Amino acid sequence: MTTSDDGATRKFDASRAGEYAVQSRIALAGYDACHELAACLLAASLGSGGRADILVAGAGGTAQEIVTAGRLEAGWHFTAVDPSRPMLDLAAAAVEQAGLAKRTTSVLGHVHDLPADWRFDAATLVGVLHHLPGDEAKQAILAALAARLKPGAPLILAGNRHSYAGKPLFLAAWGERWRMHGSDGSEIEARLGRILQGADPPQSDEDVARLLAGAGFERPDLFFSSLFWGGWFTRRRI
Repeated sequence: MTTSDDGATRKFDASRAGEYAVQSRIALAGYDACHELAACLLAASLGSGGRADILVAGAGGTAQEIVTAGRLEAGWHFTAVDPSRPMLDLAAAAVEQAGLAKRTTSVLGHVHDLPADWRFDAATLVGVLHHLPGDEAKQAILAALAARLKPGAPLILAGNRHSYAGKPLFLAAWGERWRMHGSDGSEIEARLGRILQGADPPQSDEDVARLLAGAGFERPDLFFSSLFWGGWFTRRRI
C-alpha cells in the first residue's frame, strides 16, 4: 500500500487481524477457489516447474496467495509486503505452518518502500484496492507494482468493485451469507458496517481496466466474480 492508505492500515489492527481468516471466507464466497485459480493462472503464464520471484502486496492475514501458490510451485520465492504489523505477523505464522518460511521474505511497509531496482516475475494484489481512498491512491499502488515488475510480467488483481449502496440486492445477500453462518441481526449489521467503513471500491470492471491502463498494464481479463468481488489477470505492458 502507499502512504495515503494510513487509514486503511489502521483498520487492520490486532483485533481485526485476529478474526480475518474466518471472516474473509464468509465475506467472500469462493475465497479458496479464487486463490487457487490465481495460482493456476500464474503457473500457466510463467510455466510450471521453474524458478520465479513473486511480489505479494498486501500479504497480511492468511497469506493465502503464498500458501496456495507455494504448494503448487516448489521453485517460487515470495516477497510479502504489508504495512500492518498484526496482519504481517499472521501471514508469517501461516507461511511457517505451511513450511514455506524459507521461501518467503517479509517486508513491513509499502510497495514503494522496496528498492527501486528490484524486479519481479509476477505480482499479486488481493483484497487491497477497495481499501484505498480515491483514484490517486489506487493508481499509486498499481504504478508502484508496475515499476517493480519485469516487462510482460503477470499481475493478479482481486478485490471489491461497484458501489455497495448502488447494489442493494448484493448488499442484502451479503448479510444473508452471515446469517447462513450463524450471525443474528445485530451481528450482521455490525459486520456490514465494518465492511462499509472507509471502503472505496472501483465503480465497475471498466473502472478497474482504466486504473490498470493508467499504471502501465494491459487490459485485464476477469477470471472470478462473487457478488462485489472480482479477480482479474493482466500483464505489465512491454
